Amino acid sequence: MEPALNDDQRDQRPAGTITIMTTPNPENAVHVEEIQGIYGPFTFPETLLQKIWCRREFASVGLKTQGGARVEVFDPGRWNHLGGPDFRDARLLIDGRERVGDVELHLHARDWQAHGHAADEAYDRVVLHVVLFPPPAAMSSTRGAGGRAIPLLVLLPWLHHDLEEYAAEAAMENLAGRPASQLGDWLDDLPPGRAEGELAARAERRWRAKVHFATARLRKLGWTEACHHTALEVLGYRFNRAPMLRVAGRWPLAAWADDSAGVAEAARISEEAAWRRSGVRPVNRPERRLAQYAEWVRRVPDWPERWAGLAGGLDEAAADCRGVSAGEARRRAGLAAWRRRVGEAVCGGVLGGPRLDTLICDGLLPLWAARSGDDLGDVWRVWYPGDQPAELTGHLRRLGLIGGRERPAAHGAFQGLLDWLMERSGR
Repeated sequence: MEPALNDDQRDQRPAGTITIMTTPNPENAVHVEEIQGIYGPFTFPETLLQKIWCRREFASVGLKTQGGARVEVFDPGRWNHLGGPDFRDARLLIDGRERVGDVELHLHARDWQAHGHAADEAYDRVVLHVVLFPPPAAMSSTRGAGGRAIPLLVLLPWLHHDLEEYAAEAAMENLAGRPASQLGDWLDDLPPGRAEGELAARAERRWRAKVHFATARLRKLGWTEACHHTALEVLGYRFNRAPMLRVAGRWPLAAWADDSAGVAEAARISEEAAWRRSGVRPVNRPERRLAQYAEWVRRVPDWPERWAGLAGGLDEAAADCRGVSAGEARRRAGLAAWRRRVGEAVCGGVLGGPRLDTLICDGLLPLWAARSGDDLGDVWRVWYPGDQPAELTGHLRRLGLIGGRERPAAHGAFQGLLDWLMERSGR
Protein backbone atom coordinates (compact mmCIF):
# COMPACT_ATOMS: atom_id res chain seq x y z
CA MET A 1 0.00 0.00 0.00
CA GLU A 2 1.28 3.46 -0.83
CA PRO A 3 1.85 5.68 2.21
CA ALA A 4 -0.50 8.55 2.92
CA LEU A 5 0.85 11.89 1.78
CA ASN A 6 0.79 14.88 4.08
CA ASP A 7 0.01 18.41 2.97
CA ASP A 8 3.68 19.32 2.54
CA GLN A 9 4.23 16.38 0.20
CA ARG A 10 1.11 17.15 -1.80
CA ASP A 11 2.22 20.71 -2.57
CA GLN A 12 5.75 20.22 -3.86
CA ARG A 13 5.86 22.86 -6.53
CA PRO A 14 9.22 24.66 -6.22
CA ALA A 15 9.20 28.38 -5.63
CA GLY A 16 10.16 30.83 -8.32
CA THR A 17 9.06 28.80 -11.34
CA ILE A 18 8.67 30.33 -14.78
CA THR A 19 6.53 29.08 -17.66
CA ILE A 20 8.08 29.56 -21.10
CA MET A 21 6.07 29.41 -24.35
CA THR A 22 8.48 28.56 -27.15
CA THR A 23 5.91 29.15 -29.89
CA PRO A 24 2.92 31.51 -29.96
CA ASN A 25 0.56 28.92 -31.49
CA PRO A 26 -1.30 27.30 -28.56
CA GLU A 27 -2.17 24.17 -30.54
CA ASN A 28 1.49 23.44 -31.29
CA ALA A 29 2.99 25.04 -28.21
CA VAL A 30 5.85 23.36 -26.44
CA HIS A 31 5.46 24.18 -22.79
CA VAL A 32 8.57 24.14 -20.66
CA GLU A 33 8.75 24.83 -16.95
CA GLU A 34 12.01 26.28 -15.66
CA ILE A 35 12.51 25.10 -12.09
CA GLN A 36 15.13 26.02 -9.55
CA GLY A 37 16.98 22.79 -8.76
CA ILE A 38 19.61 22.02 -6.17
CA TYR A 39 22.40 23.09 -8.57
CA GLY A 40 20.61 25.77 -10.51
CA PRO A 41 17.61 25.91 -12.85
CA PHE A 42 16.58 22.99 -15.02
CA THR A 43 13.80 22.60 -17.56
CA PHE A 44 10.84 20.25 -17.39
CA PRO A 45 9.01 20.11 -20.74
CA GLU A 46 5.43 19.01 -21.17
CA THR A 47 6.67 16.20 -23.42
CA LEU A 48 8.47 14.71 -20.42
CA LEU A 49 5.21 14.70 -18.47
CA GLN A 50 3.62 12.90 -21.42
CA LYS A 51 6.42 10.33 -21.39
CA ILE A 52 5.90 9.74 -17.66
CA TRP A 53 2.19 9.16 -18.27
CA CYS A 54 2.86 6.86 -21.23
CA ARG A 55 5.27 4.72 -19.19
CA ARG A 56 3.14 4.99 -16.04
CA GLU A 57 6.15 6.12 -14.01
CA PHE A 58 4.06 7.05 -10.99
CA ALA A 59 2.54 5.32 -7.99
CA SER A 60 -0.59 3.54 -9.11
CA VAL A 61 -1.97 2.40 -5.76
CA GLY A 62 -4.28 4.92 -4.08
CA LEU A 63 -4.30 7.31 -7.05
CA LYS A 64 -7.05 9.94 -6.58
CA THR A 65 -8.43 12.91 -8.48
CA GLN A 66 -8.76 16.37 -6.96
CA GLY A 67 -12.40 15.51 -6.32
CA GLY A 68 -11.45 12.40 -4.32
CA ALA A 69 -12.35 9.77 -6.94
CA ARG A 70 -10.05 6.75 -7.09
CA VAL A 71 -8.29 6.20 -10.41
CA GLU A 72 -6.78 3.02 -11.83
CA VAL A 73 -4.92 3.15 -15.14
CA PHE A 74 -5.47 -0.04 -17.13
CA ASP A 75 -4.09 1.47 -20.34
CA PRO A 76 -2.71 5.05 -20.60
CA GLY A 77 -3.83 5.23 -24.24
CA ARG A 78 -2.07 5.80 -27.56
CA TRP A 79 0.31 8.76 -27.55
CA ASN A 80 -1.06 11.23 -30.08
CA HIS A 81 1.71 13.33 -31.67
CA LEU A 82 -0.73 15.22 -33.91
CA GLY A 83 -3.47 17.69 -33.05
CA GLY A 84 -6.04 16.96 -30.35
CA PRO A 85 -5.76 15.23 -26.97
CA ASP A 86 -2.38 13.85 -25.97
CA PHE A 87 -3.55 10.25 -25.51
CA ARG A 88 -6.30 8.46 -27.39
CA ASP A 89 -8.49 5.59 -26.21
CA ALA A 90 -7.16 5.27 -22.67
CA ARG A 91 -8.84 2.68 -20.46
CA LEU A 92 -9.34 3.84 -16.88
CA LEU A 93 -11.33 3.01 -13.78
CA ILE A 94 -12.60 6.26 -12.23
CA ASP A 95 -14.64 6.10 -9.04
CA GLY A 96 -15.47 2.45 -9.71
CA ARG A 97 -16.64 3.05 -13.27
CA GLU A 98 -14.67 1.92 -16.31
CA ARG A 99 -14.08 4.74 -18.77
CA VAL A 100 -12.63 4.56 -22.28
CA GLY A 101 -11.69 7.88 -23.84
CA ASP A 102 -8.97 10.47 -24.27
CA VAL A 103 -6.54 11.97 -21.76
CA GLU A 104 -5.11 15.49 -21.96
CA LEU A 105 -1.96 16.49 -20.05
CA HIS A 106 -0.70 19.93 -19.05
CA LEU A 107 1.86 21.31 -16.63
CA HIS A 108 -0.89 23.50 -15.12
CA ALA A 109 -4.66 23.11 -14.97
CA ARG A 110 -5.11 26.66 -16.30
CA ASP A 111 -3.58 25.58 -19.63
CA TRP A 112 -6.83 23.81 -20.54
CA GLN A 113 -8.67 27.12 -20.67
CA ALA A 114 -5.71 29.01 -22.13
CA HIS A 115 -5.61 26.62 -25.09
CA GLY A 116 -9.35 26.85 -25.68
CA HIS A 117 -9.96 23.11 -25.31
CA ALA A 118 -13.46 23.51 -23.84
CA ALA A 119 -14.66 25.04 -27.11
CA ASP A 120 -12.86 22.50 -29.31
CA GLU A 121 -14.94 19.44 -30.19
CA ALA A 122 -11.73 17.42 -30.65
CA TYR A 123 -11.59 17.31 -26.84
CA ASP A 124 -15.16 16.11 -26.28
CA ARG A 125 -13.96 12.55 -25.55
CA VAL A 126 -11.51 13.59 -22.82
CA VAL A 127 -12.32 11.56 -19.69
CA LEU A 128 -9.35 12.67 -17.56
CA HIS A 129 -7.30 15.86 -17.35
CA VAL A 130 -3.82 15.17 -15.93
CA VAL A 131 -1.67 18.05 -14.68
CA LEU A 132 1.72 18.16 -13.02
CA PHE A 133 1.32 20.99 -10.53
CA PRO A 134 -1.59 21.46 -8.09
CA PRO A 135 -4.29 23.96 -9.11
CA PRO A 136 -5.94 26.45 -6.72
CA ALA A 137 -7.53 24.65 -3.78
CA ALA A 138 -11.07 25.40 -4.95
CA MET A 139 -10.56 23.69 -8.31
CA SER A 140 -11.70 20.06 -8.11
CA SER A 141 -12.35 19.38 -11.81
CA THR A 142 -11.89 20.75 -15.32
CA ARG A 143 -14.83 22.08 -17.34
CA GLY A 144 -15.39 20.83 -20.88
CA ALA A 145 -18.00 21.80 -23.47
CA GLY A 146 -21.29 22.86 -21.92
CA GLY A 147 -19.74 22.89 -18.47
CA ARG A 148 -19.14 19.11 -18.44
CA ALA A 149 -17.06 18.18 -15.40
CA ILE A 150 -13.86 16.32 -16.34
CA PRO A 151 -11.97 14.59 -13.47
CA LEU A 152 -8.69 16.36 -12.67
CA LEU A 153 -5.65 14.35 -11.59
CA VAL A 154 -2.57 16.09 -10.15
CA LEU A 155 0.38 13.79 -10.82
CA LEU A 156 3.12 15.49 -8.76
CA PRO A 157 2.35 13.81 -5.39
CA TRP A 158 2.33 10.38 -7.03
CA LEU A 159 5.64 10.56 -8.88
CA HIS A 160 8.33 8.08 -7.90
CA HIS A 161 11.11 10.67 -8.20
CA ASP A 162 11.98 14.30 -7.74
CA LEU A 163 11.31 16.33 -10.90
CA GLU A 164 15.03 16.99 -11.30
CA GLU A 165 15.69 13.25 -11.26
CA TYR A 166 13.20 12.70 -14.09
CA ALA A 167 14.90 15.47 -16.06
CA ALA A 168 18.31 13.88 -15.47
CA GLU A 169 17.03 10.50 -16.61
CA ALA A 170 15.67 12.10 -19.79
CA ALA A 171 19.09 13.65 -20.40
CA MET A 172 20.66 10.20 -19.96
CA GLU A 173 18.30 8.75 -22.58
CA ASN A 174 19.18 11.60 -24.92
CA LEU A 175 22.85 10.85 -24.37
CA ALA A 176 22.36 7.13 -25.08
CA GLY A 177 21.07 7.98 -28.54
CA ARG A 178 24.20 9.89 -29.53
CA PRO A 179 26.89 8.25 -31.72
CA ALA A 180 30.10 7.27 -29.93
CA SER A 181 32.11 9.50 -32.27
CA GLN A 182 30.18 12.56 -31.10
CA LEU A 183 30.87 11.71 -27.46
CA GLY A 184 34.57 11.62 -28.28
CA ASP A 185 34.37 15.01 -29.99
CA TRP A 186 32.76 16.53 -26.90
CA LEU A 187 35.70 15.44 -24.79
CA ASP A 188 37.87 17.83 -26.75
CA ASP A 189 35.98 20.65 -25.03
CA LEU A 190 37.24 19.60 -21.61
CA PRO A 191 39.71 22.21 -20.29
CA PRO A 192 43.25 21.06 -21.21
CA GLY A 193 45.07 19.75 -18.15
CA ARG A 194 41.99 20.22 -15.98
CA ALA A 195 39.91 17.22 -17.01
CA GLU A 196 40.50 15.36 -13.76
CA GLY A 197 39.48 18.29 -11.57
CA GLU A 198 36.47 19.11 -13.75
CA LEU A 199 35.11 15.56 -13.67
CA ALA A 200 35.83 15.20 -9.95
CA ALA A 201 33.74 18.30 -9.24
CA ARG A 202 30.95 16.97 -11.42
CA ALA A 203 31.09 13.59 -9.70
CA GLU A 204 30.73 15.34 -6.34
CA ARG A 205 27.69 17.16 -7.69
CA ARG A 206 26.18 13.86 -8.85
CA TRP A 207 26.73 12.36 -5.40
CA ARG A 208 25.05 15.29 -3.66
CA ALA A 209 22.09 15.02 -6.05
CA LYS A 210 21.72 11.28 -5.35
CA VAL A 211 21.63 11.93 -1.60
CA HIS A 212 19.07 14.68 -2.18
CA PHE A 213 16.84 12.31 -4.16
CA ALA A 214 17.31 9.55 -1.56
CA THR A 215 16.25 11.99 1.16
CA ALA A 216 13.02 12.74 -0.71
CA ARG A 217 12.31 9.02 -1.09
CA LEU A 218 12.99 8.39 2.60
CA ARG A 219 10.67 11.21 3.59
CA LYS A 220 7.88 9.76 1.48
CA LEU A 221 8.31 6.03 2.11
CA GLY A 222 10.30 5.49 5.28
CA TRP A 223 13.47 3.41 5.57
CA THR A 224 12.20 -0.09 4.81
CA GLU A 225 10.05 0.77 1.81
CA ALA A 226 12.62 3.23 0.42
CA CYS A 227 15.15 0.38 0.38
CA HIS A 228 12.57 -1.99 -1.11
CA HIS A 229 11.59 0.43 -3.91
CA THR A 230 15.24 1.20 -4.66
CA ALA A 231 16.24 -2.46 -4.90
CA LEU A 232 13.46 -3.33 -7.34
CA GLU A 233 14.14 -0.20 -9.38
CA VAL A 234 17.83 -1.11 -9.72
CA LEU A 235 16.90 -4.68 -10.69
CA GLY A 236 14.72 -3.17 -13.42
CA TYR A 237 17.45 -0.93 -14.90
CA ARG A 238 17.24 0.35 -17.49
CA PHE A 239 14.20 -0.72 -19.47
CA ASN A 240 11.88 -2.03 -16.74
CA ARG A 241 12.27 0.56 -13.99
CA ALA A 242 8.68 1.83 -14.13
CA PRO A 243 6.90 -1.54 -13.86
CA MET A 244 9.33 -2.62 -11.13
CA LEU A 245 8.42 0.49 -9.12
CA ARG A 246 4.72 -0.24 -9.58
CA VAL A 247 5.38 -3.74 -8.27
CA ALA A 248 7.17 -2.27 -5.24
CA GLY A 249 4.19 -0.03 -4.52
CA ARG A 250 1.66 -2.83 -4.87
CA TRP A 251 3.56 -5.41 -2.80
CA PRO A 252 5.55 -3.97 0.14
CA LEU A 253 8.53 -5.80 1.54
CA ALA A 254 6.43 -7.53 4.20
CA ALA A 255 4.33 -9.21 1.49
CA TRP A 256 7.49 -10.56 -0.16
CA ALA A 257 8.75 -11.84 3.18
CA ASP A 258 5.48 -13.76 3.70
CA ASP A 259 5.38 -15.39 0.25
CA SER A 260 8.25 -14.26 -1.97
CA ALA A 261 7.76 -16.82 -4.75
CA GLY A 262 4.00 -16.20 -4.91
CA VAL A 263 4.41 -12.44 -4.99
CA ALA A 264 7.07 -12.68 -7.71
CA GLU A 265 4.70 -14.64 -9.94
CA ALA A 266 1.76 -12.34 -9.23
CA ALA A 267 4.00 -9.33 -9.95
CA ARG A 268 5.11 -10.81 -13.26
CA ILE A 269 1.52 -11.38 -14.34
CA SER A 270 0.31 -7.97 -13.17
CA GLU A 271 2.74 -6.10 -15.42
CA GLU A 272 2.81 -8.56 -18.33
CA ALA A 273 1.68 -5.94 -20.82
CA ALA A 274 4.32 -3.46 -19.63
CA TRP A 275 7.48 -5.57 -19.34
CA ARG A 276 10.06 -4.84 -21.98
CA ARG A 277 11.97 -7.90 -23.17
CA SER A 278 13.14 -6.82 -26.63
CA GLY A 279 16.78 -5.76 -26.45
CA VAL A 280 17.07 -6.89 -22.83
CA ARG A 281 19.78 -9.44 -22.05
CA PRO A 282 18.48 -12.74 -20.63
CA VAL A 283 19.99 -12.03 -17.21
CA ASN A 284 17.96 -8.80 -17.02
CA ARG A 285 14.61 -10.24 -18.11
CA PRO A 286 11.89 -9.24 -15.61
CA GLU A 287 10.90 -12.81 -14.69
CA ARG A 288 14.53 -13.56 -13.81
CA ARG A 289 15.03 -10.38 -11.79
CA LEU A 290 11.75 -10.91 -9.90
CA ALA A 291 12.75 -14.49 -9.07
CA GLN A 292 16.13 -13.19 -7.96
CA TYR A 293 14.55 -10.66 -5.61
CA ALA A 294 12.18 -13.33 -4.26
CA GLU A 295 15.14 -15.51 -3.36
CA TRP A 296 16.99 -12.53 -1.89
CA VAL A 297 14.05 -11.68 0.41
CA ARG A 298 13.52 -15.34 1.30
CA ARG A 299 17.11 -15.54 2.52
CA VAL A 300 17.28 -12.11 4.18
CA PRO A 301 13.71 -10.85 4.85
CA ASP A 302 15.00 -7.98 7.01
CA TRP A 303 17.69 -6.92 4.58
CA PRO A 304 17.15 -3.12 4.96
CA GLU A 305 17.95 -3.43 8.68
CA ARG A 306 20.91 -5.64 7.89
CA TRP A 307 22.19 -2.90 5.61
CA ALA A 308 21.66 -0.27 8.31
CA GLY A 309 23.62 -2.37 10.81
CA LEU A 310 26.48 -2.88 8.38
CA ALA A 311 26.57 0.66 6.99
CA GLY A 312 27.14 2.16 10.44
CA GLY A 313 30.86 1.45 10.06
CA LEU A 314 31.26 3.14 6.71
CA ASP A 315 32.15 6.53 8.13
CA GLU A 316 35.58 5.11 9.09
CA ALA A 317 35.98 3.69 5.59
CA ALA A 318 35.15 7.11 4.16
CA ALA A 319 37.97 8.67 6.18
CA ASP A 320 40.39 6.11 4.74
CA CYS A 321 39.27 6.99 1.20
CA ARG A 322 39.67 10.73 1.54
CA GLY A 323 42.33 12.48 -0.52
CA VAL A 324 43.94 9.38 -2.04
CA SER A 325 43.74 7.52 -5.36
CA ALA A 326 41.03 4.97 -5.97
CA GLY A 327 43.50 2.08 -5.76
CA GLU A 328 44.99 3.29 -2.47
CA ALA A 329 41.55 4.04 -1.04
CA ARG A 330 40.26 0.55 -1.76
CA ARG A 331 43.27 -1.02 -0.05
CA ARG A 332 43.14 1.25 3.01
CA ALA A 333 39.38 0.91 3.52
CA GLY A 334 39.21 -2.78 2.59
CA LEU A 335 36.43 -2.11 0.09
CA ALA A 336 36.75 -5.56 -1.51
CA ALA A 337 35.83 -7.07 1.87
CA TRP A 338 33.01 -4.53 2.30
CA ARG A 339 31.67 -5.53 -1.10
CA ARG A 340 31.63 -9.22 -0.13
CA ARG A 341 29.88 -8.45 3.16
CA VAL A 342 27.13 -6.48 1.43
CA GLY A 343 26.64 -9.22 -1.13
CA GLU A 344 26.42 -11.95 1.50
CA ALA A 345 24.95 -10.35 4.63
CA VAL A 346 22.55 -7.91 2.93
CA CYS A 347 21.73 -9.64 -0.37
CA GLY A 348 22.01 -13.24 0.81
CA GLY A 349 24.61 -14.09 -1.84
CA VAL A 350 21.98 -13.66 -4.56
CA LEU A 351 23.25 -10.44 -6.14
CA GLY A 352 26.81 -9.86 -7.28
CA GLY A 353 28.99 -8.30 -9.96
CA PRO A 354 28.18 -4.97 -11.62
CA ARG A 355 24.49 -5.04 -10.61
CA LEU A 356 25.47 -5.31 -6.93
CA ASP A 357 27.83 -2.35 -7.39
CA THR A 358 25.05 -0.36 -9.08
CA LEU A 359 22.71 -1.16 -6.18
CA ILE A 360 25.34 0.01 -3.70
CA CYS A 361 26.25 3.21 -5.55
CA ASP A 362 22.85 4.27 -6.88
CA GLY A 363 20.81 3.04 -3.93
CA LEU A 364 22.31 1.84 -0.68
CA LEU A 365 25.05 4.42 -0.13
CA PRO A 366 22.82 7.46 -0.89
CA LEU A 367 20.01 6.06 1.27
CA TRP A 368 22.31 5.50 4.23
CA ALA A 369 23.93 8.93 3.81
CA ALA A 370 20.45 10.49 3.75
CA ARG A 371 19.40 8.62 6.90
CA SER A 372 22.60 8.93 8.93
CA GLY A 373 24.01 12.25 7.76
CA ASP A 374 27.39 10.56 7.17
CA ASP A 375 29.29 11.89 4.17
CA LEU A 376 30.06 8.76 2.18
CA GLY A 377 30.96 10.58 -1.02
CA ASP A 378 34.58 9.42 -0.90
CA VAL A 379 33.51 5.78 -0.62
CA TRP A 380 31.07 6.26 -3.50
CA ARG A 381 33.78 7.97 -5.59
CA VAL A 382 36.23 5.05 -5.44
CA TRP A 383 33.71 2.18 -5.45
CA TYR A 384 33.64 -0.28 -8.33
CA PRO A 385 31.91 1.19 -11.39
CA GLY A 386 28.82 -1.03 -11.68
CA ASP A 387 26.69 -0.97 -14.84
CA GLN A 388 28.21 1.74 -17.00
CA PRO A 389 28.14 2.31 -20.79
CA ALA A 390 31.10 0.35 -22.20
CA GLU A 391 32.26 3.15 -24.50
CA LEU A 392 32.90 5.43 -21.51
CA THR A 393 35.77 3.19 -20.37
CA GLY A 394 37.72 4.01 -23.52
CA HIS A 395 37.06 7.73 -23.09
CA LEU A 396 38.33 7.67 -19.50
CA ARG A 397 41.47 5.83 -20.59
CA ARG A 398 42.03 8.41 -23.29
CA LEU A 399 41.82 11.14 -20.64
CA GLY A 400 44.29 9.25 -18.44
CA LEU A 401 41.74 8.93 -15.61
CA ILE A 402 41.80 5.15 -15.42
CA GLY A 403 44.65 2.71 -15.98
CA GLY A 404 47.12 0.86 -13.78
CA ARG A 405 47.00 -0.20 -10.15
CA GLU A 406 46.38 3.25 -8.69
CA ARG A 407 43.74 4.30 -11.20
CA PRO A 408 41.30 1.42 -11.50
CA ALA A 409 37.90 2.00 -13.06
CA ALA A 410 35.89 3.70 -10.31
CA HIS A 411 32.32 4.91 -9.99
CA GLY A 412 33.12 8.58 -9.49
CA ALA A 413 35.09 8.90 -12.73
CA PHE A 414 32.21 7.45 -14.75
CA GLN A 415 29.66 9.65 -13.01
CA GLY A 416 31.70 12.79 -13.58
CA LEU A 417 32.07 11.98 -17.27
CA LEU A 418 28.36 11.15 -17.57
CA ASP A 419 27.47 14.52 -16.05
CA TRP A 420 29.71 16.31 -18.54
CA LEU A 421 28.28 14.42 -21.52
CA MET A 422 24.68 14.73 -20.37
CA GLU A 423 25.08 18.49 -20.24
CA ARG A 424 26.47 18.51 -23.78
CA SER A 425 23.66 16.26 -25.07
CA GLY A 426 21.04 18.78 -23.97
CA ARG A 427 22.51 21.63 -25.96
